[in-house]
Amino acid sequence: MSTILLLIIYLAFISLGLPDSLLGASWPVMRTDLGAAMGTAGLLSMTITVGTIASSLVSGAIIRRFGTGRVTLVSCIMTAGALLGFSYAPSIIWLIVCAIPLGLGGGAVDAGLNHYVAARYKAHHMSWLHCFWGVGATAGPIIMAAFLSGNASWRGGYLAVAGMQFALVLLLFVTLPLWGRVDGKHNAGLGGEQAEAQPLRDDAGARKPQHAKGVKYALASFLFYCGVETTVGLWGSTYLVRIKGLPADEAAFWVSIYFAGITIGRLITGFVTFKIGNQPLIRAGQITALAGALLLLLPLPTGFTLSGLLITGLGLAPIFPSMLHETPVRFGEAHAQRIMGYQMAVAYTGSTLMPPLLGMLAGFSSIGIFPIYIVIMASAMLLFSERLNLLLKRRHERDDTIQSILK
Repeated sequence: MSTILLLIIYLAFISLGLPDSLLGASWPVMRTDLGAAMGTAGLLSMTITVGTIASSLVSGAIIRRFGTGRVTLVSCIMTAGALLGFSYAPSIIWLIVCAIPLGLGGGAVDAGLNHYVAARYKAHHMSWLHCFWGVGATAGPIIMAAFLSGNASWRGGYLAVAGMQFALVLLLFVTLPLWGRVDGKHNAGLGGEQAEAQPLRDDAGARKPQHAKGVKYALASFLFYCGVETTVGLWGSTYLVRIKGLPADEAAFWVSIYFAGITIGRLITGFVTFKIGNQPLIRAGQITALAGALLLLLPLPTGFTLSGLLITGLGLAPIFPSMLHETPVRFGEAHAQRIMGYQMAVAYTGSTLMPPLLGMLAGFSSIGIFPIYIVIMASAMLLFSERLNLLLKRRHERDDTIQSILK
């Protein structure tokens, strides 16, 4: 049953990635048809992100009340309905209205399924889960391109993806009892490696998990991770064209190589986790990403800069899924769902705010500050992560000392 449910979760994450890349791929044609300004895409993206952050923050309480299966089902109905609305949208106002349930549904699914896999499955499944998100994010533009190149329009692309979402809704509805059975096995003591999770035990954390020692360090790590990932994806091509003098098509190709490094790296990481734990993988990935960022910064030939993009992508690959999977171990199963929601909300905040911040700073200077910005964020990510590791180590040593005295 656990294996069947895991396959369904993988499909859900593919469907989660599909809409994320549709807007960018279809916007040049959409804005012409709807008579919208170029910058309106930013408003739509912001609306989706705000909804995602809001649902991530409250996902813990909602899932505890209704269960992950029901919340996932309702959230997928919301996203499928929103995409259907996109396909028939007569105006920008209609798109903005549909963007609200699209963000709300996506955030609840993301936070809920990440916690579900972290609590019930091994670390390699978390890496592969986010690899499947990459499959969906890659397939979205391909589907849209197929419709744009034919006689159909962008509306057909959204309608096709909406149909895939509704097919997932049907599958989730039929298999809804399966969630309860797997939960029953987990609650009976078959939680796997998470049974040894040790929470940070302090009074503030017992009352409000977000105030537990170490949570702020974890949130900062997520903020700067997503800042690095999205900023490189958004501004990497511009940096290569304006500073390194590459043609636009070649620069775009190397940015796609960067994203391929993340996706393929997560596939490989899933196998590596059979031998190496989350914490060493997080540290190794952060050091690798920082090394790649330094290659972007150093005044070296263009080939080293291009290699730096690939190395940065490979370094980022294990960090996000490993940090998510480590959440119950770091903070205890009792608080993991709520903290997972906070982490996802902060992650989306980093993705939303960090790239525009670079754009604003570049407006006062030039895009040449891009590698400096990336190095600073990668360094901050490593610093906060290591500070959290030190705090956890001291807490566990103290607990071991207390237990030895009591014995």
